Amino acid sequence: MTVRSGRPRLRALLGMLTVRSVAGQVFLLQVLIVVLLVAAGITALFFNAQSDGDREAQRRALAVAETFANAPGMEAALGSPDPTAVLQPRAEAARKPAGVDFITVMNTEGVRYTNPIPDLIGKKFTGPIEPVLKGGTTIEHLDGAFAPYVRATVPVHASDGTVIGLVAAGVRLERVRGVVEEQFPLLLGVAAGVLLLATVGTALVTGRLRRQTHGLGPEEMTRMYEHHDAVLHAVREGVLILDEDRRILLVNDEARRLLGLPAEVEGRTVDELDLDPHTARLLADGRIANDEVYRVGQRLLAVNQRTTDQAGGPPGTVATIRDSTELEALSGRVDVARERLRLLYDAGEEIGTTLDVVRTCEELTGFAAARFADYATVDLVEAVLRGEEPTSTGAEADMRRTALSGPRDDTALFALGTTIRFLPSTALGAGIINGEGVLEADLAGYGGWEQQSQSRARRLVAAGFHSMVAVPLRARGAILGVAMFWRADRPQPFDEDDLSLAEELVARAAVSVDNARRYSREHTMAVTLQRSLLPRGLPEQNALDAAYRYRPAQAGLGGVGGDWYDIIPLPGSRVALVVGDVVGHGLHAAATMGRLRTAVHNFSTLDLPPDELLWHLDELVARLDQEETEGLPESAGSAGDAGAEPGLVVQPEAGITGATCLIAIYDPATGACTMARAGHVLPLVVHPDGTAAFAAVPGGPPLGLGGLPFETLEMVLPEGSTLVLYTDGLVEDRDHDIDERLALLRDVLSGHGDRPPEETCDAVLTALVPEKPRDDIALLVGRTRLLSPSQVAEWAVPSDPSAVGDVRARVARTLTDWGLEEEAFTTELILSELVTNAIRYAVGPIRVRLIRDRALICEVSDHSSTSPHLRQAANTDEGGRGLFLVAQFADRWGTRYTTDGKVIWTEQPLSRDEPPDD
Repeated sequence: MTVRSGRPRLRALLGMLTVRSVAGQVFLLQVLIVVLLVAAGITALFFNAQSDGDREAQRRALAVAETFANAPGMEAALGSPDPTAVLQPRAEAARKPAGVDFITVMNTEGVRYTNPIPDLIGKKFTGPIEPVLKGGTTIEHLDGAFAPYVRATVPVHASDGTVIGLVAAGVRLERVRGVVEEQFPLLLGVAAGVLLLATVGTALVTGRLRRQTHGLGPEEMTRMYEHHDAVLHAVREGVLILDEDRRILLVNDEARRLLGLPAEVEGRTVDELDLDPHTARLLADGRIANDEVYRVGQRLLAVNQRTTDQAGGPPGTVATIRDSTELEALSGRVDVARERLRLLYDAGEEIGTTLDVVRTCEELTGFAAARFADYATVDLVEAVLRGEEPTSTGAEADMRRTALSGPRDDTALFALGTTIRFLPSTALGAGIINGEGVLEADLAGYGGWEQQSQSRARRLVAAGFHSMVAVPLRARGAILGVAMFWRADRPQPFDEDDLSLAEELVARAAVSVDNARRYSREHTMAVTLQRSLLPRGLPEQNALDAAYRYRPAQAGLGGVGGDWYDIIPLPGSRVALVVGDVVGHGLHAAATMGRLRTAVHNFSTLDLPPDELLWHLDELVARLDQEETEGLPESAGSAGDAGAEPGLVVQPEAGITGATCLIAIYDPATGACTMARAGHVLPLVVHPDGTAAFAAVPGGPPLGLGGLPFETLEMVLPEGSTLVLYTDGLVEDRDHDIDERLALLRDVLSGHGDRPPEETCDAVLTALVPEKPRDDIALLVGRTRLLSPSQVAEWAVPSDPSAVGDVRARVARTLTDWGLEEEAFTTELILSELVTNAIRYAVGPIRVRLIRDRALICEVSDHSSTSPHLRQAANTDEGGRGLFLVAQFADRWGTRYTTDGKVIWTEQPLSRDEPPDD
């Protein structure tokens, strides 16, 4: 029984595998594909194993060389009288466990100290060692006497960082590749198993395919032809087959019905039939036709015709006829639907192009008046216009007409800016409360809409307004306002389909209005924060006349960008001008700007030069960036995410990503100006004769990159020179090259060397700033002054303790000439202590300078870089109280380092705010 039952299955399987059957061909093709895939996989594994072996050899050689080079006692061993005696046992002891073929230690000249082959010890190393002597590492693939190998050479560093030797480690590739190649039998076994399983699976799938197709044998073909007549006559599409003589060979029942043909029509020519002329001509010509429509009686027929000999069949044609009478009416409705879809698509392209509430409303009314209605208006709740969060409903709230569009302005519609409160008793008021659209198809019927304003309603109807649709602007459950559409010139009144279209149109616009409102709120908050962090006035100083301007970016175009400026008085009547720009926009940029401005103030108290100050700022920005990046959550939702807190648009930012800054320090005593910049645009200097040129301040990287130095530019500015500092928002424009904008800035300032700073700011903003700037703009202008010679006294002091008395005498005479006799005793005490310290502890020439400005400034300079420090002297100490006395009598004191030493300075307040005119 088992044998008998198995024979039919065997015969079926053999029949399946015959190439004459479709199932057999599919089986052979699938087996071939599987074999090719397995072969390709084994080949890829082989080459991958070769590559892995090479990488493993490199890694092992480099790791062993670096480990041995950094081993404890290496420096002492290389410095011993006999390095080979110390290192050879260690190298051989480490070589075998590490799995390498040799470890060679050599001196800086390439002479070997260790090697598995003793004969090579003391001989020169054959290989490049120059890169290693410079602190680098080399990895080489070499062909040895017996097998190829990989060699890695690394330097041995002394405790002071110098290279005192070299270590080379090598391993044969066959040692590493052998481990991988041992796995090939297993891989081949797995591949054979995969091939066997794939073959069995393919056989099962092929058998299933054969069972489903039934082999397409003669019996199946016979059965197919038995049913074709029934199918041909049952379809609802007419079919006519004609031979080359235009005689009808076959016609189905649907064709007889549509063309009105008699029952016995086969064998007759087209000309013998009473057909519509257009249809008869098409069938008689035998040309190819695609959905050609003909009117036959009350029917609209779509006819297709093809030749029958395209694939080697008998000559003739086959025509199919379809009744399209119902489609004619449906196509009209499809055209209307297509037009409305196009209108909604265009609305999405034209409405909400900016993040400005009023502009979005204007885009809605302009689009609707041109494409949907004749007139359109939008009224918004007052809170929405202010950027505030609206209440849950806008009903019974004051609304302001924000946008109005139409062919005429002299209508009875409420004008722009009018405050409107819709009556809850009207259909429109109820619709606003419920958030539903309202349709008034016949305004002349006065169905209650006129209660809002009866006089205006009569004038509107008299002007030809005949229908209206009103739809509330609703977003996130709150009513933002209402959009109203009016028809006056178009004769067709609004219908229910128009109401649905208006609701869809307004729903899309409401999202844009709400996004613009939330952005406006954030922009207002960012501008407020930005302005609160910027200077509110100019500090008191006599170094220069200054003026400044700040222009935030237009809401919806760019946003607040973190630009800032500052004027910081420094010791010695000097002043620092600072302009900076934080990368990014919004609240984050404004807050970061405040932190950087505070940091500049703090660093300025250290009295550092501009390049060192920028270096400290660079470290600060990099640290802040790292802290904020580490504190950023793994997934932060955007403002559009579900569950986001309504109101404020908050976008997560991954760190500060950098900032730019320009610092200029001006000394009115000498006219010297020192400038440095970090990724910032060049400043511009206008000389007293009107010549304007950009200062060639060396370019430095933006703050936050770290590791790169900053350089300074030192120049002497004549009195009356104008220094113009600005941010990139002033000169960058999408429509113009930045070189053109910089040239325009220079041209605006050229020829106006005597223009005051305030007028300079106004002239620059008028010429370069558009009405709606896309980026923040900070502008700082300073016109230099010089202290008169009568305000400065300076002399050299010999390095002799007896010179202190002469210093006291000259100070007394100078202060008497300045009318500051009351300050003489204190000043003599301060300078005598500072000069005494310089004579005792400093080196080089000593100079004393007195400056009479808003304060009396004393400076003692020397060529020592050691700064004195304040300490508390004991009762038994003979000295140590000098700086303590200086700190007690001076209002401020400190140290300023220069390129050739330092300056100790003090400030004493004067009884008057400004020095007398000389």
